Amino acid sequence: MTSTNTLMRQEIEEIPVAAERLLTGGGEAVAAAAAMARAGGMRFMMSVARGSSDHACTYLKYASELTLGLPMASVGPSVASVYGAELQAAGALCLAISQSGQSPDIVRMTESARASGASTVAITNDPRSRLAGVAEATLQLHAGPERSVAATKTFVTSLIAGLWLIAELKGDKDLLAALHKLPEHLEAATRCDWGAAAAAITGSSLFTLGRGPSLAISNEAALKFKETCQIHAESYSSAEVLHGPVSIVDSGFPVIAFAAADAAEPLLAEVADALAAKGAQVFAVTDQVKQAQILPHVRTGHWLADPIAAIVSFYAMVEQVAAQRGINPDAPRHLKKVTETV
Repeated sequence: MTSTNTLMRQEIEEIPVAAERLLTGGGEAVAAAAAMARAGGMRFMMSVARGSSDHACTYLKYASELTLGLPMASVGPSVASVYGAELQAAGALCLAISQSGQSPDIVRMTESARASGASTVAITNDPRSRLAGVAEATLQLHAGPERSVAATKTFVTSLIAGLWLIAELKGDKDLLAALHKLPEHLEAATRCDWGAAAAAITGSSLFTLGRGPSLAISNEAALKFKETCQIHAESYSSAEVLHGPVSIVDSGFPVIAFAAADAAEPLLAEVADALAAKGAQVFAVTDQVKQAQILPHVRTGHWLADPIAAIVSFYAMVEQVAAQRGINPDAPRHLKKVTETV
């Protein structure tokens, strides 16, 4: 793909270094957060976030449920900030994710969850933020300054920080080892050439697909298409897309399907091929497809880490799509870096 010099491109290329910085400097905070969570009883998990951070929470929901066996629910920040309701959160581990840590509704919901008996962990790039101030424990992202409006480094490091905490709580040595090898895999992911997919995205609408942890990556990809490319992208579970949304698929309709080396991969590949058979132009992050086009991808040696590499390759591609459309992805229209909602 053609090289560009946007801030977004620079920050995508910084992701492996940011991941290494987090994995080198974040161990003490992860251990402290895990000890606090265990002391709190940890019967279930909840999350507080918006936008890309909420997509990170969707990923961590699957990680929690599939490894710890703990259900995790996303709580609407307005429950506390607008409606003034108090949850019965005793025994919960609450993950509050915010790149800036400043939005009043995220801060208020986290504060309320703690007052209601939850153990609270802030995952933020600013350890001096208001969110860090109200949570019991803070996992700093160590991403460094992120100047492009579109979050990339902070999304990836949010995934890593949250997954690291879950791996620590589980005592999963294989997952912990895979996490510490991630920087080299993410470096390789930045070099995956998704130019064929970029060239196919010429219209104003497309689908992204995922299932399991990869659904979170699909959600994030759809958001990035909207904010950086002004493309109406919709994310679906591969288990749902054939139920109704498939009706708008016609010849050449672009679809990007995200998969990891997990139990959902063959199921997603079947759906990707089914859409390709209907005329869609389907690009898939798996080599198990027969009719869809295979996107170059990096496998990390652990199915839970695979989606992290996939989003890095995607970011490199979507930045290129924005450039092709004459859009500056660093400053999407109508958006600013920090959005504070009440």
